[in-house]
Amino acid sequence: MLHNHLLTFKTQGPIAVRNITPDVQRFVQNAGIRQGQILVFSRHTTTAIAINEDEERLLEDLSTYLTKLAPPTDTYLHNDLELRPNIPEAEPRNAHAHLMAITIGNSQTIPIIDGALALGTYQSILLVELDGPRSRSVLLQAIGMHLV
Repeated sequence: MLHNHLLTFKTQGPIAVRNITPDVQRFVQNAGIRQGQILVFSRHTTTAIAINEDEERLLEDLSTYLTKLAPPTDTYLHNDLELRPNIPEAEPRNAHAHLMAITIGNSQTIPIIDGALALGTYQSILLVELDGPRSRSVLLQAIGMHLV
């Protein structure tokens, strides 16, 4: 059986991480899936989905690392808005955030075993905001069996 759900969040920013593991686990439990898998998919080009440790200092390191990798102050062709057709008036210069998101990725698939996410001891599902603050949505799509 297939189940879909849309999570919505107001993120902080410009780079911020939100642990969405409890939201995903709650959806799996409410869907009644005992064995299967769940896709966690960001519907934005400047957010990412990661599985890693939700530890404050590591998350600060992540922000520092990403900023070094794609500094917001560097020159990017994507930010030449006057050279791009059909750009909305309030379009941000956010090429750095797109590059960061491409580096991390926009989805993760997690096994469901006995009704629980099969994450390791220190693993959490993290929504990584790279161009916030904004309103964001994450699509959850679970497939599996409802065994008794």
